[in-house]
Amino acid sequence: MTTPEIHTRTWGHLPGGQPITQFTLTLPGGVQARLTDLGATLTSLHVPDRNGRPGEVVLGFDHPEPYLSRETSPFLGSTVGRFANRIAQARYTLDGQEVHLTPNDGPHALHGGPRGFDQHLWHGHAEVVDGGAQVTFTRVSPHGEEGHPGTLHVQVTYRLTAEPDRTLSIDYHATTDAPTHVNLTNHTYWNLSADPHELIHAHVLTLPADTFTPIHAGGIPTGAVQDVTGTPFDFRTPRPLGDALAEQPGGIDHNVMLRGEPGTLQPAATLHHPASGRTLHIHTTEPALQVYTGNFLDGQQTGHAGRVHAYQASVCLETQHAPDSPNQPQFPSTRLNPGQTFTSRTVHVFRSE
Repeated sequence: MTTPEIHTRTWGHLPGGQPITQFTLTLPGGVQARLTDLGATLTSLHVPDRNGRPGEVVLGFDHPEPYLSRETSPFLGSTVGRFANRIAQARYTLDGQEVHLTPNDGPHALHGGPRGFDQHLWHGHAEVVDGGAQVTFTRVSPHGEEGHPGTLHVQVTYRLTAEPDRTLSIDYHATTDAPTHVNLTNHTYWNLSADPHELIHAHVLTLPADTFTPIHAGGIPTGAVQDVTGTPFDFRTPRPLGDALAEQPGGIDHNVMLRGEPGTLQPAATLHHPASGRTLHIHTTEPALQVYTGNFLDGQQTGHAGRVHAYQASVCLETQHAPDSPNQPQFPSTRLNPGQTFTSRTVHVFRSE
């Protein structure tokens, strides 16, 4: 194969009978992505190791049914919104009015609520462009969805290219007809080993982040921004995740603040798997990144190639604005007004080293 290929098929159906579509993007050199319009989700991604052997580097399923339940698929690869991460007490004040959201994480709202963007069917359009292949997903989030004000028009584009580097980019756009808060991310669970039995302790993580946002119980930020020095969240020099996890009982589920100017594409993370040679370089326009080490996976689900979705079998690197930003005015704002366009870009570059 010398040119990108796109294959589209009906993958299954929602309980009401609506078809679920799967898009397969295949590029030369063993690079392949599978996406679905259910949750605008990345379900599979193959990239080669240092010996040129392709392997599955994300957690996911080969059929759609598990994605219909948060118990079996906790946001695996999904587009998360309208507000990624947590909002304290499922409420915030906007222009003097208290907005009440639908709680789904104790008293808090998490990743868009019980029926966030990951649980909706999007409209998908696939095409070959400039030597790559892409799928653009769109949907309208109506006023009042999970309590959020404003009708939000959302677009998410996944683009896969192989030259000069193997790259998966994700571009987000959103507009609203009333003031609201927006925080979008992708919730892929990474394991670069492509070994269904390997945890992520040997993965080496590097973060260009000098500070993090400490949290109360329940994952809600205290409001402080703290130096990472002397904490398990100091990845300014390459560090095996296993070393950090030994210092952080229960695993990592914390937000770090990235260097650089928000809105400009900047380094966000480097994840390296020494045995396979696979390295993932992430760049983003977002000001922050959530590191989550699969602490709530319980080994009850089995996905691609027999991989058990076990405790700490993966790591999520979620580019985002800080959690609870609507209630934390000292954090970069997530407010979106009519006439403005929310834009965000995250680029994943894969190399074999």
